[in-house]
Amino acid sequence: MTAALLASTTTTVVRLRRDASAAASGTGLVITSRFCGLRIRDLPAGVRAALISLAGAGATQEALAESVMTSDGDTAVMRLQMVMLRLDAEGLLERGVLADGTGSVAWLRPVGRGRTSWGPRLDPSVPVKLSRFAIAGAEDGVLVVRAPGSHLAVDLARPACSLLGALAGWHGPGAVARLTPSLPPDAVAEALRLFQAAGLLVAGQQELDPESARPETAQWAPADLWLHARSRGPGTVAGYGGTYPNAGRSAPLPASPPPQGTRRIALTRPDMAAIARRDPPLSQVIESRRSIREHDDADPITLGQLGELLFRCARRVGTCTGADGQELASRPYPSGGALHELELYPLVTACRDLEPGLWHYRADAHELELTAEPGPATQALVASARAGALMTSDPQVTLLVSARFGRIMWKYETVGYPLILKHVGVLYQTLYLVGTAMGLAVCGLGGGDAAEFARATGLDHLAEGTVGELVVGSRPAVLRHPSGVPADDEEAWG
Repeated sequence: MTAALLASTTTTVVRLRRDASAAASGTGLVITSRFCGLRIRDLPAGVRAALISLAGAGATQEALAESVMTSDGDTAVMRLQMVMLRLDAEGLLERGVLADGTGSVAWLRPVGRGRTSWGPRLDPSVPVKLSRFAIAGAEDGVLVVRAPGSHLAVDLARPACSLLGALAGWHGPGAVARLTPSLPPDAVAEALRLFQAAGLLVAGQQELDPESARPETAQWAPADLWLHARSRGPGTVAGYGGTYPNAGRSAPLPASPPPQGTRRIALTRPDMAAIARRDPPLSQVIESRRSIREHDDADPITLGQLGELLFRCARRVGTCTGADGQELASRPYPSGGALHELELYPLVTACRDLEPGLWHYRADAHELELTAEPGPATQALVASARAGALMTSDPQVTLLVSARFGRIMWKYETVGYPLILKHVGVLYQTLYLVGTAMGLAVCGLGGGDAAEFARATGLDHLAEGTVGELVVGSRPAVLRHPSGVPADDEEAWG
């Protein structure tokens, strides 16, 4: 490889992915990584030595072939090429660009599973720019650039970071090279091949940006597309599902959070047999469910009704210890892994027999504990819920749904937050249906402010934060808006 570097200002090399290792096993080779273990049998000595060398700084394809030919003859080169193709298919190879006087410029590496093969150099007549969906972040001393849905990342050494600025606008490869004078033009051209392979580039022009012109891409915000692509693309991430990424860092959180206050109110446990006899049929409840944004302020919801709603929707039925050591729980609604990370905080403005304030529902004991007295922080939450529900007066009760993130993220990788949102959805539906059966007014909100919740509770927003909100109250005898929202044609709404 040294001779090749001296002969050219720019060199492309290949090596094993950084989380892989290679070791001789008899006349064969064993390569292991996070994703797979690969055993290759009966290799010529020169081929085996060449492959083991890939676990280091890497080498050019020409240098590898030359060393194998010298050691094992022409026929062994074919064996080397076949093994390299297999390694690439398994996502075990990285490809890099090196430049004289600069050293490492950029590396194309698999983050998930798949090949790192790249195509030809870019057409010099076609302008390109960095995709608006690309993200860059520091990792292990280099700048890592990725695009959603790609299993590949590009690592940029410090001299090559200026490429990102050059690619912010539309430029041909030659113009990009002129904007990055610290890099040889050949190095820029090769680095752009890496960007192209990783899905980081868009070809077009200022007047016709494909990412803005196509409705399918224009409708996506970068953060939304990233969440979708990561959670629905197992092959594009380093770990997916129940991999226990934090098991080595901390103990799993218990099923119940620590007490938050000294003032508690025990709630009455309803008679579920009597409720089952009086409740309307499920199909009737589903058909009559509405989002109701009006409350009967003359006859507000009672503590008994609020307690029944919480008991039927969110009480802790039981716990057990899983095989992984986590304390698992059972509640009326489903939860992935039986982890039940969601907590309910009734923010009370008007509730008969219950003082206003922010309360926390302790699902294990079926009781309320006061988290915050009424004040500017709780009033901000009330105002936010009122605006989100399009109500003309303050909601009687706002149910703030929070997540204790560590309950999920100790076990689940990549899919953790999307899983929490799925749980919020099933909890919403459970509250809607039970509230409808009880004759209450329920309305789920589409958004909220986690910072307001953190100010009101004093909780670390990265440890526990709101992920959903609903308003609940007594239902007026006559609704001004039967559809649930102000509309010109009420009959058109279901």
